Amino acid sequence: AARDEVSIEVLHVPEPCGPRSKKGDLLNAHYDGYLAGDGSRFYCSRTQNEGHPKWFVLGVGQVIKGLDIAMMNMCPGEKRKVTIPPSLAYGQQGYAEGKIPPNATLIFEIELYAVNKGPRSVEAFNQIDKDKDKKLSQLEISEYLKEEFARDGKKRHPSAHDEILTDIFKKNDHDGDGFISAKEYNVYQHDEL
Repeated sequence: AARDEVSIEVLHVPEPCGPRSKKGDLLNAHYDGYLAGDGSRFYCSRTQNEGHPKWFVLGVGQVIKGLDIAMMNMCPGEKRKVTIPPSLAYGQQGYAEGKIPPNATLIFEIELYAVNKGPRSVEAFNQIDKDKDKKLSQLEISEYLKEEFARDGKKRHPSAHDEILTDIFKKNDHDGDGFISAKEYNVYQHDEL
């Protein structure tokens, strides 16, 4: 079973350590990815996306399963080195675009910057749902993204907003009605764990 587990080496933990990341939180992190086989680096968030750390929601499949597991219970400022088996990474297919061969074990060095209440909490849903109709429109989510972006103060390409918005609807608007209902939004209802 060990070959199907993520091995986590904690390199640095700040004091105090909190809040700790949990499923559904919005994380901001830098990470470098290496092939365990030859040690070559296949990804570096510092050299891509104009060097901005990556934002993603933990535990919902926005990153490979191994990273979703490896980044649970981390606090801002923490650094980890994690080894992810192929079964929790790109498996037998590999990932040609990312230069990852089939059945590759991956090593990531991760530095976590921020843990925000994820967009998946009930509080967040109610906050985004300005007209209180129990469903989120593109406009409501668009406004929410603008506020989030303004709050972290990072310069982003104007297209980033639209890309994220499109992505949110592609992944969450299961019935394609142009709204995200409370049920569609609530990731905890279709949680594999």
